[in-house]
Amino acid sequence: MNTHTPSKISTMCAIALACLFAAPISFAAKPHAAKHVAAKKAESTKKSEASANAVPPLAAQDSLAPNAPALAAKAWLLMDFDSGELLASANVDEPLPPASLTKMMTSYIVEQALRSGKLKPSDLVSVSQNAWCRGTNTESCMYLPLNSQATVIDILRGIIVQSGNDASKAIAEHMAGSEEGFAKLMNAEAQKLGMKNTTFVNPTGLPDPAHKSSARDLAILARAIIRNSADYYAIYAEREFKYNGIKQGNRNALLYTDPTVDGLKTGHTQEAGFCLVTSSVRNDMRLITVVLNASSAKSRAEETRTLLGWGFSSFEKVSPIQSNAVVASAKVSFGKADTVAAVLSAPWMLTVPKGQQVQTSIEIKSGLEAPLAKGAVVGKVLASSNGKPVGEAPLLAQVDVERSGWLLRAWQHVTRLFGK
Repeated sequence: MNTHTPSKISTMCAIALACLFAAPISFAAKPHAAKHVAAKKAESTKKSEASANAVPPLAAQDSLAPNAPALAAKAWLLMDFDSGELLASANVDEPLPPASLTKMMTSYIVEQALRSGKLKPSDLVSVSQNAWCRGTNTESCMYLPLNSQATVIDILRGIIVQSGNDASKAIAEHMAGSEEGFAKLMNAEAQKLGMKNTTFVNPTGLPDPAHKSSARDLAILARAIIRNSADYYAIYAEREFKYNGIKQGNRNALLYTDPTVDGLKTGHTQEAGFCLVTSSVRNDMRLITVVLNASSAKSRAEETRTLLGWGFSSFEKVSPIQSNAVVASAKVSFGKADTVAAVLSAPWMLTVPKGQQVQTSIEIKSGLEAPLAKGAVVGKVLASSNGKPVGEAPLLAQVDVERSGWLLRAWQHVTRLFGK
């Protein structure tokens, strides 16, 4: 039988108590370690979600120059502004949700109304209950107060810079009575511009199963804005706009990092992903890019930057024929002159792969008859590089060709009859 002295019993009790409280004491002593573990788990989850949302690289399906990049997007393109030619592209005609890229058409219609005088910059636009934005994190807002009024030019800035859904709805109601009425204007303009895979349902780009556009169509629209809205295009490069005491920055990250970028628009919804339409000018060459359904705001900027870098390093401007040079001689019937010189009306610049030769061919209209006015289209010149078309330009009559007298016309009829 074993006996225990008091000192031994005290020692054993101390050991037992130490064992009993070791785990809790150890756990309580490491709250920062627990937070570190939780943070690591959150970071890992975030990375997993980003990986799950990542878009696989999409290689170019058409490219005029070698080594076009593959971009992590569902559709993308690079367009030459001057000619409208696609320099590289992938999946350009699939109708996809455009998110706030829709607002390019909203702003374009406003700009054209300002140009024509239908709207004035100082006209006041009312903010209805429907247009009013409640400031949730689910949509972008200009933060127009309910039942307030704002000028058209402020509304335009709110659409372009702040991507305001409230501004877009307010101007739609002002111009067409409702969003549905304005959508009809949008679709009519899209048809006029040749946007064949586009249907607009609203002026904001908020999700709707029928609301779609394609990369090619959005590039066509961007080109129209740059070409036809010169008085207002500078707004697309503005980095911030303050209204109602609230200053907001443009969401196009490239405006802050690339001085050659001067527009155009960002877009994002869960369905559409992250979208970006951009224009950039370097060495007198303007290129337009469209990136649809990238995985993040950072990705859409990086993919666009990659595409612009490749484009400007792979292409150059050339002039295959000088303006006012006589390109061909067009045959004219029943005129005081039998032919007229065919010329280009303006300088003809083409964007072609660096180092590649440009070939041209001429097509003259048949059956031209006098009287023929100076500047009348008498044919066209077509250019190709490496077997692919890269542009065309109209050929115009250099001078007037008057109709001949009846005796000469009669003789010309006879010679035509006998094939002389």
